[in-house]
Amino acid sequence: MTSNIIAMWSGPRNVSTALMRSFENRSDCFVSDEPFYSYFLYKTGLKHPLSDKIIKSGLIDYNKIIKYITGHTPFSKNIWYQKHMAHHILEGVNMDWIKNMANCLLIRHPSDVILSYSKKNEIDNIQQLGYLQQIKIYKMLTEETGVSPIIIDAQDLLKEPRKMLIEICKNLKIKFNDKMLSWPPGGRKTDGIWGKHWYKQVEVSTGFKPYLKTDRTIPLRYQNLNNECMKYYDFLHQNRIILSN
Repeated sequence: MTSNIIAMWSGPRNVSTALMRSFENRSDCFVSDEPFYSYFLYKTGLKHPLSDKIIKSGLIDYNKIIKYITGHTPFSKNIWYQKHMAHHILEGVNMDWIKNMANCLLIRHPSDVILSYSKKNEIDNIQQLGYLQQIKIYKMLTEETGVSPIIIDAQDLLKEPRKMLIEICKNLKIKFNDKMLSWPPGGRKTDGIWGKHWYKQVEVSTGFKPYLKTDRTIPLRYQNLNNECMKYYDFLHQNRIILSN
């Protein structure tokens, strides 16, 4: 790993908080939970659950956020795991700073994302789901650095947590730790205040929940959105980490 900073770029409802828990349970790792969320809501004016409190709770200056998350790892930990929502990065901003990080894309089948996210928040357009932004990050890194980001499919992770975590660590050039497989229930000081709305399932969890296959039947109003997302998901899925037999 060229950096001790791991930038995990996810869309919403991608098992991203569980993966953050997994890394946080390592004694050598500090985690940051969506450092761009306050900035994103402040700049867009979008109304999310707890919007006003979220804006007040974090940094809203893009450059100040970058200065912080590219600086020294807090508490002198060896690894800094940063959980990022890809759609929190707005069009036209400078992204050169990510070239000095170990970048990963956490993806999930669009039907599963839409079915989960629509229970918590209204979906108006593809921009909310992160696929477009993940594609941009993939292309930028591949074309400008020659190093493609590591791609992890949430379904693979839930089906084979131990094997996938070993593979993820191998790709990141860090040692796998058994502590990544389970964690104590409850909230964390490192959780964003939005956890009150979004993290109820994670707060009662003690590990990755088993993968549950759904029939992926999408409400008619989301069918076109699902089809659009599938184009981007298929590309990323084809380039994901695949477990060797």
